[in-house]
Amino acid sequence: MGKLYVVATPIGNLKDITIRALEILRGCSIIAAEDTRHIQILLKAYNIENKKLISYHKYNEETRTKQVLEHLLEKNSDVVLVSDAGTPCISDPGYKIVKAARENNIEVIPIPGPSSLTATLSVSGLPTDQFYFLGFLPKEKDKRVKSLKMMREKSIKTFIVYESPKRIISLIDIITEEFPNSTVCICREITKLFEKTYYGKIEEVKKMVQEDPYKEKGEYTIVVHYTEDIIKEQEKMLSTEALIINEIIEQKVSLKDAINLVAIKYQIKKRDVYNASLKLKEIIKNMI
Repeated sequence: MGKLYVVATPIGNLKDITIRALEILRGCSIIAAEDTRHIQILLKAYNIENKKLISYHKYNEETRTKQVLEHLLEKNSDVVLVSDAGTPCISDPGYKIVKAARENNIEVIPIPGPSSLTATLSVSGLPTDQFYFLGFLPKEKDKRVKSLKMMREKSIKTFIVYESPKRIISLIDIITEEFPNSTVCICREITKLFEKTYYGKIEEVKKMVQEDPYKEKGEYTIVVHYTEDIIKEQEKMLSTEALIINEIIEQKVSLKDAINLVAIKYQIKKRDVYNASLKLKEIIKNMI
């Protein structure tokens, strides 16, 4: 029975390959690659020849998994699994191959190395003792907003998102709206020609990205950190009338109960909340 090696490859600079990864690539005769053209560049750079290349991607992973298992189980051949760049199976295909190997008691050996996720976290200067990795968000705005709101609901203070250059500005706009004054670290094209890191308050970083003439060169990794104080500041920006309406809608309570809830929740004097409710009644009356 062969072994499956999950090998991390450079995310840009070819010199980031590890010595052990090169040893494994040289020692194995079969390489399962997300795109054979990418791995051929690396193999050529290090004079690694005579390898059988099996292409796999999200559209053919089912059939390729069977083919890889055949080499591992029936031909007793070791197989190397690589993605286009970085560590396989992190927002990339490959999971099904690894899962199938595990289910057939095949030894799966990680050969660690580059990852845009860990690379960005390491230079972010933001708390990383706990974080949540979202990967690529859905393209639809409402679903993107929902995914980000989930971070607040779960009280997750640091989270990471991957994004394409086409949607980076729109994503920053959503983050600004949902997490105003949050601190972010955004990395683009790490280790590559157009490598760039932006750091600071979300509003400042948006301006930096907008003014960058190379902003459309390559994908982004975004680390966002916020605190409860930031959310409280956002809530303070809302009028008391808006807070009352929000409680009525979300909690499905009467105006009287909403007044009590707002006073307690936002530490506003009950008299001020009551006066705001009178203004609210007047506004509604004039609208009818």
